[in-house]
Amino acid sequence: MNKRKFLANIALLTAAVVWGVAFVSQEQAAKYVDTFTVNALRSFIASIALIPLIIFSRKVAKKPILEKTKEDRYLVIKAGVLCGILLCVSSNLQQFGISLYPDDAAISARSGFITALYVVLVPLCGLFFKRRVSINVWISVAIATLGLYLLCGSLGLSGIYLGDLVVLCCALSFSFQILCVDHFIERVDPIKLSAIQFFTCGVLSLVLMLVFERPDTESIMSAFKYLLYLGVVSSGVGYTLQIIGQKYSSNPTVASILMSLESVFAALGGWVLMGKSLSFIEITGCVIMFLAIVLAQLPSKKIKT
Repeated sequence: MNKRKFLANIALLTAAVVWGVAFVSQEQAAKYVDTFTVNALRSFIASIALIPLIIFSRKVAKKPILEKTKEDRYLVIKAGVLCGILLCVSSNLQQFGISLYPDDAAISARSGFITALYVVLVPLCGLFFKRRVSINVWISVAIATLGLYLLCGSLGLSGIYLGDLVVLCCALSFSFQILCVDHFIERVDPIKLSAIQFFTCGVLSLVLMLVFERPDTESIMSAFKYLLYLGVVSSGVGYTLQIIGQKYSSNPTVASILMSLESVFAALGGWVLMGKSLSFIEITGCVIMFLAIVLAQLPSKKIKT
């Protein structure tokens, strides 16, 4: 492995750590402000943080800040708005689910692993767009179902939290959001797409916040350091590292597996930073779910080998 590929893998691993720890920040922010307030402020911070990156990347690529043609400008706005609508649904479901867990639950671990099921759900949702689903994905679904049962349902209905169900809906919603990004990503600037989708998510969340919530300045300031991490580090830095890593990593399978470690770091973050550990059965469920996530990302030819 040459130096460039090694650094690319380090960038992807760092992104996974950043995203994993973000679940702890989401858990903490939920103690002070409500769901729509969290995502409105987080998304606006993220979109602003990406502006310097857009300017820098366009200058490096020797391209104008704005697209040359009206059609190209319309396309990037259309892509960002559509992806932003789905991001709004997904991120608010995730934050709302996190806020529903009882305080003694391993919130970061459970929400992190359940969210990561989007890796398995993406190809299944692709069936709606007539995309083939390989045999390893179907196997992954069966394995993930077992892991989810051990994580959430092994103790019966009492072991299933409402937050688990809402976060599972979030994973499904993220699957469609990822497919939407995949549809546009080859035709538009990816960093611009990200900035516009964050801005769209922020505007929609702001409207919902004004309708359903009554945030106060004191609560927002109490949660501000967590919101700052979510906006700048998790969204801005994490997304940048993902772009750099995927651009220079020659193996997309390795790249996707490294990024899926987000769920593992979510569990570790909850344990180290919050002192919340999982039971042996829950850990077993997490391990099985992670194996399903990895299996879903491996090419069918490698599975046969």
